[in-house]
Amino acid sequence: MKLWLWLLVAAGCWWVSAVGYAQIRAPEVGREVPGEVDEMYERGLRYLISTQGTDGTWSGDGGYGGQPGVVAMALMAMLARGDDPEFGPYAANMRRSVEFLLKQANPETGYIGQSMYNHGFATLALSEVYGTVEIPGLGPALKRAVDLIVAAQKRNGSGAWRYNPESFDADTTVTGCQIVALIGARNAGVAVPDEVITKGMEFILSCQTADGGIGYMNASGPNQARTAIAMLCLDLTGKANTPPYTRALRFLRRAPPESETYFHYFLYYAAQAWFRVSDQAWNEWNRVNVRLLRETQNPDGSWPGNFGSSFTTSACLLSLALNYRFLPIYER
Repeated sequence: MKLWLWLLVAAGCWWVSAVGYAQIRAPEVGREVPGEVDEMYERGLRYLISTQGTDGTWSGDGGYGGQPGVVAMALMAMLARGDDPEFGPYAANMRRSVEFLLKQANPETGYIGQSMYNHGFATLALSEVYGTVEIPGLGPALKRAVDLIVAAQKRNGSGAWRYNPESFDADTTVTGCQIVALIGARNAGVAVPDEVITKGMEFILSCQTADGGIGYMNASGPNQARTAIAMLCLDLTGKANTPPYTRALRFLRRAPPESETYFHYFLYYAAQAWFRVSDQAWNEWNRVNVRLLRETQNPDGSWPGNFGSSFTTSACLLSLALNYRFLPIYER
């Protein structure tokens, strides 16, 4: 990525630190989405629907577009602007995505895909679409997916999650993914034991370093992406006004930009993290992010990245989706 774009993001992160730790407020009534955001979003959606296969996946995308996690993110990007999964221009594409995720779910264990990353994002997507589309088996599949996350934690020696349901160790990225999925499922009406989320959060906080950042498997080597994940999880679990959250926010505003390899993954979580700090903080973050994505969007509406255009485009769209605020998980 161009150096000036890295500096732009870094400057944006520094500026939002200056707004303080204001209490969050509900979005203002009658707020309009900027025209350039809607135009960018529409172009990105057109790219996704024009390149999606009849099976609901994106082929020829380095293999990433066929993974349930990427299909789930694309599905959420379509949902996030408020488009109807039963009617409208993207209904058929959303339905294909849901049906693909259901086909990938093991009917006995509930496991979706071949990694807990895929499973977590797929579970979240099914939670977000649940109740909005009539597809047989959606509710039971969502329940089994949640049960698998809960069972995997019970087997895990760290009380959290890693790459597969049998993992004994854990890391903060997979764990954060499962916590958000569980909260999304709870919002959809699926029962999730409080202690499951509590134990997962205990692991994440055990990886917080002295300067407030979040490490990968322990309290070392923190980065922006993992810290943003932790901030999001803390806020979603009602712990935004706590010392760990304040320390994480201080780290996020001071840390250098995320590595180019995982930059778009970072954008996906950072947009949500800043959105929950305060309206003013998010508005400035959004201004920087919109400028960044406007400069890097391809003529066909996609965004380039190391994990294929379907993933990168979906992540970029979801980082813009707070402008619409339709997904339940994006509600404050």
